[in-house]
Amino acid sequence: MSARTTAQIEADIVRTRTQLAETLDELAMRVHPTTISAQVKAKAVAAVEEKAGKAYVAANGAVEKLRAQFVDEKGQPRAERIVPAALVGVGVVLLIASARKRRKG
Repeated sequence: MSARTTAQIEADIVRTRTQLAETLDELAMRVHPTTISAQVKAKAVAAVEEKAGKAYVAANGAVEKLRAQFVDEKGQPRAERIVPAALVGVGVVLLIASARKRRKG
């Protein structure tokens, strides 16, 4: 085994110092408040987007189910279901109007 020269030892020291400095710089960047804040913000945005996406899918599914109740497979309105629903809606409006009229009168 050959002995290392002083120049080789000094080169190893310089290389080790450089690697240590790079590691310390990386650690400083990782724990910097701006970096941590950006990571937290990114996670929050991702969570909100995921929840919004799920809500959209659920709402869209509910709308499609409701639509299917009033439209047939060909996209034609189902009068036998629309007319009773419309009559119920008119009845509710009349009840509300009547209740308001009684409160004022």
